[in-house]
Amino acid sequence: MQIDTDDLLQRFLRYVQIDTRSDSHSETFPSTPCQWDLLRLLENELRTLGASDVTLNAHGYVLATIPATSAKLGIPRMAWCGHVDTATNLPSAAKPIVHRAYDGRPIVLPDDPTQTLTVETTAHLRDAIGHDIITASGHTLLGADDKSGVAVVMAAARHLLRHPEIPHGTIRLCFNPDEEIGRGMHKLDLAELAADVAYTLDSEVPGEIDFETFSADAAEIEIHGISSHPGWAKDVMVNALRLAGRFLAALPRELSPENTDGRDGFIHPLECNGSAEKAKIWMILRDFELDGLAAKRACVERIVAELRAAEPRARFDLTFREQYRNMRYWLANDMRPVDFGREAMRRAGLTPVSPAIRGGTDGSNLTARGLPTPNLFVGMHEVHSQREWVSLQDMAKAVETLVRLAQVWEERGA
Repeated sequence: MQIDTDDLLQRFLRYVQIDTRSDSHSETFPSTPCQWDLLRLLENELRTLGASDVTLNAHGYVLATIPATSAKLGIPRMAWCGHVDTATNLPSAAKPIVHRAYDGRPIVLPDDPTQTLTVETTAHLRDAIGHDIITASGHTLLGADDKSGVAVVMAAARHLLRHPEIPHGTIRLCFNPDEEIGRGMHKLDLAELAADVAYTLDSEVPGEIDFETFSADAAEIEIHGISSHPGWAKDVMVNALRLAGRFLAALPRELSPENTDGRDGFIHPLECNGSAEKAKIWMILRDFELDGLAAKRACVERIVAELRAAEPRARFDLTFREQYRNMRYWLANDMRPVDFGREAMRRAGLTPVSPAIRGGTDGSNLTARGLPTPNLFVGMHEVHSQREWVSLQDMAKAVETLVRLAQVWEERGA
């Protein structure tokens, strides 16, 4: 299958130069106005491609349709989804660099030469020797998470619209904001999406199809101390920042992200700020199983209870919020979306793999809401860092996988 890699590359390079960083402290949806820039661009590009039913709604969802080319009845309506936002930790208006026919030597990012990719220290880079590698310049994210997914969906849509001889059912497209802050599908109306099955394009290694993710909660602790002039503070002041430090120090080191892997969960403090009078800590809790997640909640509650007992004059307000749940709990009941994804990958010449991913996807939310949504690879690596990179050839394989997937559902889904 001949994929137009020049078009795919130019789309990706166009998208990653647009700043789309989300903001967990914002109460708007999308959380940042800059996300609208890419959303509006995608809306216009879909109209140019000839997609049907193109809309950009008030909550920042771009929706469109690739009409069916098969005369078969009863083919499930499939959706392909990608998120436009990038992680909050770094700027995301990238200056992309294309390293043609990568030769295996170290890649030094010019804007920060301390940011270096080598085949010895960078996972999967050795497998990409000979590929066209795309990186940022060293000061920003590349934004391959998930603009590679967005570019792959757009390229697959273009391919099918240009090749009506390929039989497939109705395919819905969805581009959404705010996945990186756990809100990506919160405002999506499933009736408006109108799909029976969906796939997110938001994973890494060629051949990867994910159907098991973390279950996730967020936690916030607000600590209210007692203020006083420091010169006359003895037996009066209760310093909220010191109590915040004691809480952080009490978190078990063995439950930190830097000390866990595989199927281990963690407790991760994301942010802490405040003053002597009031301090606030934001955290995330992760585990593959609900009882493990409950144990991590209990650990946080125990530490807070101990601090309350040690300093009864302070007030500790602790709240938890459900973010998403392991999609395996639902997908295990009907593995056809996973099995068909694996078949599409085999037809594309890939070996399917399904690791339990140490994260979550928009598919976690959609699956829990009744729309089965596994997650497919797009070739991105070293995400959420300045060293983020992607292979153009791997993205092209992801495009081919989607086209093959449309054919598999046409053949077997009815």
